[in-house]
Amino acid sequence: MKPAWDKLMDEYKGHKSILIADVDCTAAGKPLCEANGVQGYPTIKYGDPSALEDYKGGRDADALSKFAKTLKPSCSPSNLDLCDDDKKKQITDLQALSDADLESAIKEKEAELEAAEETFKSEVEKLQKKYESLKEEKETVQAAVKESGLGLMKAVKAAK
Repeated sequence: MKPAWDKLMDEYKGHKSILIADVDCTAAGKPLCEANGVQGYPTIKYGDPSALEDYKGGRDADALSKFAKTLKPSCSPSNLDLCDDDKKKQITDLQALSDADLESAIKEKEAELEAAEETFKSEVEKLQKKYESLKEEKETVQAAVKESGLGLMKAVKAAK
């Protein structure tokens, strides 16, 4: 993916409203990556720098280039002119909150995300245990059937 990403960075170098860049999350960029929820590498993020979203598309040069062509400034507090009336009202309402209330609302939503992640991990762990149990049960039945003479039955049938 690195060559495709480098090509994309060259293509958009100096663009007035689109920044294609990379960050080394193992070195000086580690705090930035942690602040933006980067957990694995490579991770591609896009959107408003204060509210980046995860890119889930293809990783080859064509897919990345095609996606980059869709990038443009989007509705945000710094681009209110790009917002519909509902988003403008939502932004205005949020701007009216005190810093403490806004921080509390952010923490509440982050807690919801963390709870969803914990539920996911817990349920996947249960599925993994169930899978292991079913696999062991299947292997036990297979061994018992083979030991009960299945092979011999097939050999006798073939000899008839």
